[in-house]
Amino acid sequence: MATLYLISTPIGNLDDLTIRASATLHSVSHVLAEDTRRTRILLDHIGARPPLTSLHAHNEAQRTPLVLSWMAAGEDVALVSDAGTPLVSDPGARLVAAVLAAGHDVTPVPGPSAVLAALVASGLPGQRFTFFGFLPRRGGERRALLERIAVTPERVVLYESPERLVRLLNELTDVCGPERHTAVARELTKVHEEFFRGTLADAADYYRERPPRGEVTVVVAPAERSTEGEAVVEAEARALARRLRAEGMAPSRAARALAERLALSRNRAYRIVHEVECDEGGGSASTPEG
Repeated sequence: MATLYLISTPIGNLDDLTIRASATLHSVSHVLAEDTRRTRILLDHIGARPPLTSLHAHNEAQRTPLVLSWMAAGEDVALVSDAGTPLVSDPGARLVAAVLAAGHDVTPVPGPSAVLAALVASGLPGQRFTFFGFLPRRGGERRALLERIAVTPERVVLYESPERLVRLLNELTDVCGPERHTAVARELTKVHEEFFRGTLADAADYYRERPPRGEVTVVVAPAERSTEGEAVVEAEARALARRLRAEGMAPSRAARALAERLALSRNRAYRIVHEVECDEGGGSASTPEG
């Protein structure tokens, strides 16, 4: 069967293309690209000459049968976005599902990612993060996501256009408070790369006076949990633990599910499951490994 390669491409500096990505782009029979003009620059940079076909949000459904016909003939195909990792706020999910359903392989070729680049250089604390991509432009869904960001106990990564950055920072200031810290990464890996690290209020003031250009990634610090908030989380965790155990889930697995869904430490999740078991006269959860 043929293979669809999901190739991460540079987010600015063309030299960030990996050796494996370059070799794959030389070897495939077709390359699917959001903007063939931008991808042609990359292919020219590495001297690759595969046929280029556009695949974007407006033609993905139309292109999918064509790609499947290529792959049915044994031809390998690469999918790239304009920059970074395909399917991260980019089209391709419909195609991947169809390729897998047809029995072909889908193989990632990892590489540059604006999300991870901004995150690791943000200077903000935490091991976990949530990626929201571009928020809806307006309406109740946007407001609900902003309110969710305000209470999220892990770092949040967002994409935003330069024209709407100040508006986003103002709204985040309103819901998270002016002292919540942020890192705004602009033009990552490019000549004019810039990081602003400070409070949301200061970031809004900075970019109001200096209208930004280029691609922007925003990282927001985790919410600090109050005593009241901790009590709510504890109650929610206990209720979830009881429900999972009532559904027949093993204690150790229930504890892992608790940790993942509510962003709890493993030890705390196991403790809660153990206490719920004891309250109900059951056995005890096994302790976490490591």
